[in-house]
Amino acid sequence: MMNRRNFISKSALGMAALATTQAPAGLLANPYGKPVGIQLYTLRDELQKDMAGTLKKVAAIGIKEVELYDLYGKSASEFAKILKDDGLTAPSGHYMTRHLHGNWEKEIENARTLGMKFMVNAILDPEERKSFDDYKRLAELFNKAGEQTQKAGIQYCYHNHNFEFQKYGNTTAYDYLLKALDSKLVKFEMDCFWVTHAGQDPVAYFKKYPGRFPLLHIKDLKDHPAATVEKDDKVGMFAPVGKGTIDWKRIFAAAPIGGMKHYFIEQDWCEQPPLEAVKMSYIYLHGLT
Repeated sequence: MMNRRNFISKSALGMAALATTQAPAGLLANPYGKPVGIQLYTLRDELQKDMAGTLKKVAAIGIKEVELYDLYGKSASEFAKILKDDGLTAPSGHYMTRHLHGNWEKEIENARTLGMKFMVNAILDPEERKSFDDYKRLAELFNKAGEQTQKAGIQYCYHNHNFEFQKYGNTTAYDYLLKALDSKLVKFEMDCFWVTHAGQDPVAYFKKYPGRFPLLHIKDLKDHPAATVEKDDKVGMFAPVGKGTIDWKRIFAAAPIGGMKHYFIEQDWCEQPPLEAVKMSYIYLHGLT
């Protein structure tokens, strides 16, 4: 067994080798040839302190795609230039339902400036999901939002956590949304961690609802706790990709059935420095075949 210090040391050497070796592209595999991306929420503290410097470090790891959730006071055009200068693209971004009730047209315009192809509902606040009737109202809201984004050539999506797997009669909120949301107007960003944490199987959903999951969130689960989150143990649940219990080869093998187009590393809470955790996840995914 390799101890943590040796792993980090060998990982650093491996990254240096990647930077200096001109190997044929086919020998350096990403799952299904798609770039490794990152949801920038993982690095929220670092970005708050030094946004431009942190993005350069992200690019230096080898990551090519980022999923946004904040522009840190920059305009869409200013942020787009920073990304371009670092060789990064932002195919997707996260939004809240409050954005739908605000100037949604402006948000769509900014997304187009940033080159986004997907706009994603990030999470529902607790007061928005108190009952099954709330999900019925949200389905109407999301279908309308999807109509608006499609006019701009952008796909609207819904990102899950684990609370969507609460049972309502003979269904769950997640299955209800998959059926109630127009399959063309609203697709899904599956967070494989939260699906697994809720005791469900990502692969089963790919097969049950083919083509509905163009985006994936990839983060690892240390163990299989109960399907409720203990707030005082946030850090203890999450692990860099490849360092937990989720079978990623199985998920990526089935992901094309679900329609995967992009996937993003995300680690909500990190025991190690977040950039170090991101590197560990990247190295694992970069070599996953």
